[in-house]
Amino acid sequence: MNPKQGQLIIIGGAEDKEGDSKILREFVRRSGGQNARLVVMTAATELPDEVGKDYIQVFERLGAADVRIVDTRHPEDADNPAYLETIRAATGVFFTGGDQARITASLRETPIDTLLHQQLADGLVIGGTSAGAAMMPDVMIVEGESATNPRPEVVEMAPGMGFLPGIVIDQHFAQRGRLGRLLAAVAQQPVVLGFGIDENTAIAIHNNELEVIGEGAITIIDVAQITHSNIDNILKDEDLAICGVKLHILPHGYRFDLKRRSPIVA
Repeated sequence: MNPKQGQLIIIGGAEDKEGDSKILREFVRRSGGQNARLVVMTAATELPDEVGKDYIQVFERLGAADVRIVDTRHPEDADNPAYLETIRAATGVFFTGGDQARITASLRETPIDTLLHQQLADGLVIGGTSAGAAMMPDVMIVEGESATNPRPEVVEMAPGMGFLPGIVIDQHFAQRGRLGRLLAAVAQQPVVLGFGIDENTAIAIHNNELEVIGEGAITIIDVAQITHSNIDNILKDEDLAICGVKLHILPHGYRFDLKRRSPIVA
């Protein structure tokens, strides 16, 4: 266990911003509470000013000491010294929703990317919603067909930001019927776990332990011990067969041991 290691707060999208704001409240709390110094990363959205201001209002209402926007809409912004200093001083960094491909296009393998990984190892809390959740692994879902049976063609993958390697994440999960999409993604990647996160639901990860927060659930797909798959013998528009998949459904308050790949049940 590394007590200094930072935390990830990964949200399935459509989180409550106007009521009790349970998930965003928890992000602020874990980022330092009333002493929290937060950065809102607007790389994913085409409306950085509007979206950034919305989150400033929420985080200030919840009592954060300081909230600032880092807007990387131009290529040179990713090595802006002022932005780097702002992130270096932050206790929490939050990625908004939008398009996850915009995040990786503007930030991956840049000085901001390097600094975020360094700060995460040193105690930073990194949160993200929707697109800001999808980009967390080293290989992310870019887009794909929802509410369908799994086929290789229903999901497009690309390199992510690598804050949570070895996992595949899908968001808006139950609301958009994305079980087939996540199964197709996991079956084609060298990973054993897929996380499907419902709307207004989050997973908080610290030191290989996951906790579920919010009104929905997380669906965990474990393919470490599958008994059969036809993925190597089908074309991209043909149906995927996969047998022996382990499935966990965990609502608010439940925990999961990432190292043992096992729910923590009282």
